[in-house]
Amino acid sequence: MLMPNKVKHRKVQKGRTCGVSTRGNEISFGDYGLKALEHCWLTNRQIEAARIAMTRHIKRGGRIWIRIFPDRPTTSKPAETRMGSGKGAPDGWVAVIRPGRILFEMEGVDEATAKEALRLAQMKLSVATEFISRTPPEE
Repeated sequence: MLMPNKVKHRKVQKGRTCGVSTRGNEISFGDYGLKALEHCWLTNRQIEAARIAMTRHIKRGGRIWIRIFPDRPTTSKPAETRMGSGKGAPDGWVAVIRPGRILFEMEGVDEATAKEALRLAQMKLSVATEFISRTPPEE
C-alpha cells in the first residue's frame, strides 16, 4: 500500500474541496491517461486496486505511472462511541483529487488495450474519470 514514510503532523484538518487542479493536469510521461472530472478523496486501497486491475490487463506489457500519492491522513472514531472527546485515531491515507488531475498514465500498449485497462481501473475508483490520449483523435 502507498503511504508516506514520515509526516509532519499525525492528524490534519478536513480542508475544503474547491477549484480545479493546476498541477498534474497534463499527460507528462505516457501516451494515454485517466483524468478526474470531480473532487474526491482517493484512498490508498483504491489506488492499489486500480493499479492491479491495469497491470493484470496489460499483462506487464506496457508501462504505468501513478501520478497521485496518498499523503493525507484520515481519522475515524470507534463504532458506538459517544460524540465529543476529541478527534479519532489515524485510520488511513487519502490523496486529495481535484477536477482535471491526471491519475494514471500508460505507454507501450495500443489504444484499445490502454482504453480497456483504464476502464477497469476506473471501476475501482470513487471518482468520475475520462480516458485521454496525448495525440488528439483523428476525425
